[in-house]
Amino acid sequence: MGLILTGKATVVENGRGFIHTVSRTYERPSVIRLVYMVRRPRPRVRLCKREILRRDGYRCQYCGQRTNRLTIDHIIPRHRGGEYRWENLVTACPECNRLKGGRGPAETSLRLRRKPFEPRPTAKYIFGRYAHNFDEWSDYLAGW
Repeated sequence: MGLILTGKATVVENGRGFIHTVSRTYERPSVIRLVYMVRRPRPRVRLCKREILRRDGYRCQYCGQRTNRLTIDHIIPRHRGGEYRWENLVTACPECNRLKGGRGPAETSLRLRRKPFEPRPTAKYIFGRYAHNFDEWSDYLAGW
């Protein structure tokens, strides 16, 4: 609302009603457009357990099982020089994690279903989980 009142943004879609004051009525925006582009560094997806689970689709990357007891596995174990990076972390069910143990990928019979990567911070990836509550956002997130 502050950006709209100062003239730095305009309302594109009003899907949420109105805000009434004593003297005026304002649209309660769902989608706004900035009047001018604000340059800022490209954001990165934070490396944390929640984002690793989300990237891997909440599935074990060794057996493909979907469970709510997933753990994070270092492909190259930390005691062997494996780092805490996107390319070295995957989700694993407790059974596969125990089976792999502290060994590297060449020493086990387990194979990754897909190569781990750092997710791109697109608008759909960042805001997609909130879009199901606001149908009017889908048109704007689809092009990203």
